[in-house]
Amino acid sequence: MSNTQRIISLYGLMAILLIIVGMFQSWTLSLTILNLCLISAIMALGVNIQWGYAGLFNVGIMGFAALGGLAAVLVSMPPVPGAWEAGGIGIGLALLALIGTVGLVMVVRAYTTGWTRKLASLAVAIAGYFVIRAVFDPAVAAIESFDAARSGYLGGLGLPIVFSWLVGGVFAAAAAWLVGKIALGLRSDYLAIATLGISEIVIAVMRNEEWLTRGVKNVSGLPRPVAYEVQLQQAPWFIDLAAQLGMNPAFASAVYVRLSYAILFAIVLIILMWLAERALNSPWGRMMRAIRDNRDAAEAMGKDVTGRHLQIFVLGSAVVGIAGAMLTTLDGQFTPGQYNPLRFTFLIWVMVIVGGSGNNWGAVLGGFLIWFLWVEAEPVGGWLMSVMTSGFAADNPVRQQLVDAAPYMRPLLMGVILLLVMRFAPRGLIPERTAPAMRRK
Repeated sequence: MSNTQRIISLYGLMAILLIIVGMFQSWTLSLTILNLCLISAIMALGVNIQWGYAGLFNVGIMGFAALGGLAAVLVSMPPVPGAWEAGGIGIGLALLALIGTVGLVMVVRAYTTGWTRKLASLAVAIAGYFVIRAVFDPAVAAIESFDAARSGYLGGLGLPIVFSWLVGGVFAAAAAWLVGKIALGLRSDYLAIATLGISEIVIAVMRNEEWLTRGVKNVSGLPRPVAYEVQLQQAPWFIDLAAQLGMNPAFASAVYVRLSYAILFAIVLIILMWLAERALNSPWGRMMRAIRDNRDAAEAMGKDVTGRHLQIFVLGSAVVGIAGAMLTTLDGQFTPGQYNPLRFTFLIWVMVIVGGSGNNWGAVLGGFLIWFLWVEAEPVGGWLMSVMTSGFAADNPVRQQLVDAAPYMRPLLMGVILLLVMRFAPRGLIPERTAPAMRRK
């Protein structure tokens, strides 16, 4: 079977699975799974750009996704005038003090040498720290105490939330550039530890800096890029349309909203997929794979390995940031506590490995398949345990234990799938195309 035939058959099978869920469970559930599959596929695409193209082992995915979620808040939520009046000036002065401190350190380092440069730089940094805290702390206290039950933060810009998808990518790219400048010179295992640690720091900041993110109090009620169900159910044209289709207006509005999200997310995925395929098959993509396969040989040929790694790390992280903003848009709320390594790192890596690292089509398929199994594992597992223990009495403790434990078997299922794929298809369901395979295409 050629690679193209394999792609068509596996994507067709995935579509059939979603149709089966729609027919035997509900179409709203099927579309909800589809939306999260699309977002997961974009995250898997971002990780594949880093690992599949260049071999960069990034386990800080949740931090970049969280930055995308933060962008959704800062772009779409309306500003809180009272909070700005209470502490906006102080935050601005603290920002100016930070810029001034960095500038003074750079000037000191430019005009001094030796130990004088080190001591003077340290003295300026310490003095700047105390100046910043002197204006920052009172401002934060004033902002967080303003109507703390309903706001307690500065709010955002009040722009359409779709813009936040681009801003989320920029936030994640900027963080990746900073992380890459520090950590990309490390070995792959040290890079993994560094990215995990930095992502934990990002999450900790979001949980505790309430003046910016509301912390664990969460931000809810984010604006939507699509219509609201209540508005649709009151619109005459929609009521007529639902009647023509023979559907209940409430059910029709739920389907309409989820389908609208699916179209928006699919457009973003198609654009990113087109760009990723163009990059992979360009001379730049071939150079990245050459660096991945033999870094020393590429360096000996005069390639700037660290610079190219920084490029690919920034690009992949930006894609993850876009997906993070889209996920917060779909949820309609920003909850820093939801970002955990299992959901936002382990699962994404399973998607890439199962789908096929180094192949964009494989990574996207892995995003669809693994998220589908993750969602359906709970109802199917419960049904399976009920059937397997149907011969026991209803109050049998063994039966109760197995049925109760079924919803918690998701991680076990993911581990089994990962082991089976690594045993029987170590290169993934849609493996990377080698040079002879690309010529046969």
